[in-house]
Parts: sequence; structure tokens; C-alpha cells
Amino acid sequence: MPSNTSHSIKMPSIGERLVWIGRLRKILVDREETLNRVLREELAKSQQEALTADLMPLLAACRWHERRAKRLLLPKRVRHQAWWQLGQKHWLYRVPLGHVAIIATWNYPLQLLGIQIIQALVAGNRVTVKPSENARASQSALLQAFWQAGVPRSILRSVSATREAGKEMLSQQAFDHVVFTGSTEVGQQVASITANMMTTSTLELSGRDSAIVLDDADPELAAQAIWEAIELNGGQTCMAPRRALVSRNIYNALLQALSRLAASAQPRRLVTEGQAEFVHHLASQAIEQGGFSLSGILEPPEDGWIRPIIVGNCPPDAALVAGEHFGPALAVIPVDSVEQALQIHHQCDQHLATSVFTRHPRRARAIMPLLGSGTITFNDVVRPAAHPATSILGNGASGWGASQGSMGLLEMTRPMQVSTTAAWARPSLPTMTRKSFNRLRSIVLWTYGGKSRRSLYRPPTAAWSLEDATQKSDQSNSDYRSARTPDKGNGQPDQFKTTELRQPK
Repeated sequence: MPSNTSHSIKMPSIGERLVWIGRLRKILVDREETLNRVLREELAKSQQEALTADLMPLLAACRWHERRAKRLLLPKRVRHQAWWQLGQKHWLYRVPLGHVAIIATWNYPLQLLGIQIIQALVAGNRVTVKPSENARASQSALLQAFWQAGVPRSILRSVSATREAGKEMLSQQAFDHVVFTGSTEVGQQVASITANMMTTSTLELSGRDSAIVLDDADPELAAQAIWEAIELNGGQTCMAPRRALVSRNIYNALLQALSRLAASAQPRRLVTEGQAEFVHHLASQAIEQGGFSLSGILEPPEDGWIRPIIVGNCPPDAALVAGEHFGPALAVIPVDSVEQALQIHHQCDQHLATSVFTRHPRRARAIMPLLGSGTITFNDVVRPAAHPATSILGNGASGWGASQGSMGLLEMTRPMQVSTTAAWARPSLPTMTRKSFNRLRSIVLWTYGGKSRRSLYRPPTAAWSLEDATQKSDQSNSDYRSARTPDKGNGQPDQFKTTELRQPK
């Protein structure tokens, strides 16, 4: 197994680490135009998307960690011990994991990778990054910003941004934790490697979720939120819905609102031409099965550019509904009940973020545990995930562990339980007499079970100790029962002696 020397590297104090994050925030602000241009050239992000979906969440995360991280990582006193633990104090510490590997994704190259690095560093870890092969320039600029902020290269380093580099990194180096963001297929391979090494991991995998529109929802609001999620980043967002399950009572109103938005859609470039072809194929297939395009047209992609597609009256068994695509396409399906919506929703096993639209969220909270998602948003889709204190929580085929937010920061540590016992509370305990044992037993049964006074003083019917069991095995009669009575013949204190069990009078 590869060696790991991360624990021998002395890490700066948390105060110094937070200074890095403050410097990073200012560097990102100073380089906003440069970063914006790199994102546009490399991933065809618009200026607005680069600012609102990458830089703004990253800057908010910097500020949040500067203000909140230190307190979150402080030792916490564990109170409310049992009454028989007097003299003890218990604490829960959070200590660094050691050496963390981060295998980055490309769809939000600054936001996602930037926050993951921040959390690993603030928690006190050494970090090795494998940038995405589809976002080399963007993530190289991000790493340069960290180094310029004062993070030593011995604490933050990177490897090649090739597809093979991630597997090579995991096989050639030993890590204490691995963070992977990407597809479920590759995530399973990472999980297999880390499991063989007994290494913990955080897997932030894709979702194929639903937007569920109940009969009391505002159709205009629902249409706008769903459309923004489909169009954002060319539909290349893990939390974007793949299908809208709409109550039949407001189905036509929602279709009209979505149709107006789809009619003005502009083509978006996807990261690969093959994905654009796949999105078009699924939409064409759904239309052949009885659906229709809300924009009235279905254009084939060109050089990776494709116009967002919404298919109304989509058959529930269409491949588009399954949501294997990663692009701007949505299946809209009318449903007659919440139960039918849940049935279609669970045809897919990747639930990361589910949206519910209703004027009365309390009414819909009963179905939240049934959705299977780590994130549920009411009357919105992707936007709430940018809150710096909230976490992305995988479940099932969408991964495991927490990324971002308070839980994501704690994920970059391991819990350590610490206790101290006062000297006066830890004397050597003498052998208990029958009288003292019965007194203790009475208190225990009364405080924990509320036993009646009569039942408290009933002696136990089983052997008391290994000594009794040994004495019992030496008896010729194997059917007797044992108990303890005071030795009144030698005047010694109440020691226990094997005798025939007698019921108390």
C-alpha cells in the first residue's frame, strides 16, 4: 500500500488558514474579469452565469467560512452524563483527516472545486487536486489564486488533468479521504478503490430528479423556476429536474407558461457533441411515442450546440423520463394524484434534489421522506443550493456524504471523543457486600425503571460472579440454584457464600 506522510506535516493554525481564505476572496474579486473570460472561452458560459453560478457562491462560501468555521470546529462539551458518572467530563473534538484527494468536475469548475478545497484546508488537511480534463484552464486559474493567497504548495498540490490521472493518483498515493464529483458510473469505480484501501470518501454524484407540481401551485412561478433550471449551464446541472410531474388540474396552465419560455430559447453548447446528440435522440424518441415539443420545433444539434427542449404529454415509459441525459431537456407528464407522481418519480433511483411546487408547503411536507432525496426545495429548483451554510447530500445512487455547508466542513474532519475523570471520582472499588449491592441495585431499578419497593429487594435468581459459577460447577448436584448470604459463623463482613436459594419473607 502507498505510504502516507501527511500526518508528519505541521499545519498552520486555523487563524492562519482563515487568513488564506480572506486573501483568496480578494484575489477572486480582483480577477473577476479574467475568470469570467476563461469560463466563457472554455465552457461557453455567459458572463451572467459565470458571475452568478460560479463566482458568487464561491465568494459567499469564503466569507461564511471566515466568519463561522472557527466556531464550528471548536470542541463541544458533551453533557447530561448518567448520575453514576460524577467527576467525569466529556468533549467531542473535530480533528483533521490528514491528506484529502479531490477529483474535480467541470460543470461548475470554480464554485464546486473552490468550496471543496476551502473546506479541506480550513479543516486542517493537506490537499491534492485532480482537475477536470474539461476545465483545465478554469481550475488552473483557481489553483493559482489559492497559491497566491499564501497556501504552500506542500499543503495544496495538483496532478495532471487527464482522465487517467485520477485512477493513477488513487493507486499510487495513500489518502485519508477522497472527494469525487461526477457520474455514478465513475463514482462506483472510486468507491471500489477506496473500499479496498479502507479509505473514507465523499461521493457527489448526479441526480435524475423530478419537479412535482401540486394542484394548488402557482403555474407561472413553477414554469419560471423549472425553465431556469433547464436552461442554466445548458442543463448540465446535477440538481436540475429531468421530468416535471404536474397535477392535471393545472397541467394546461403550466404548459402554456412553459411554451412561452421555450419559444424564446437560445441554443446552448454542451461540453461534448455526443451528449448533445444523445439529448436530441431522447427528445425525438419521446415525440415519436406521443409527446410534442412545446416550442413547436425540434432542431438537430450542431457542433455541440442544442436548443433547450421541453416535451409535453411525454409518455411515462419514454427514455427521456428516465433522465439519463445531461443537457437541456425536460419531460412533462400529467398526473392524477400524488401517489402516481411518486410512482413515476421512483422509476429512477438517482435522487439528489427534488422540487415541490405548492402554495402550502406544510401540506406537502408529509411526502418529503418518500422522495428519497438529500435536498428538497419548495417553489424553487437550483438557486437555494447556493446558500453557503447548506450542504449537498447524496443518497443511494446519487452518492454519499456531505459536500459544502456546515456538514461539508465537518466531513473534512473526524470526530474524536475525549473524557477526563477527577482523581477523587476514580478510587479503586472494593468488592461489594451484599448489602451495598442491594442498595445500588435498588437505586438503579428505581431511577431507570420505576420498580416498586417490594420488587427492588427481591434477590436475583442467577449466579453473581465467576467465583459463584466456579463454586456451582464444583457441586455434585447440578440442579441447585445459587444465591449469597452473609457468613455469620466467622464474624467477617458480609461476604457471599453459596447456599440454597430462599425466598424473602
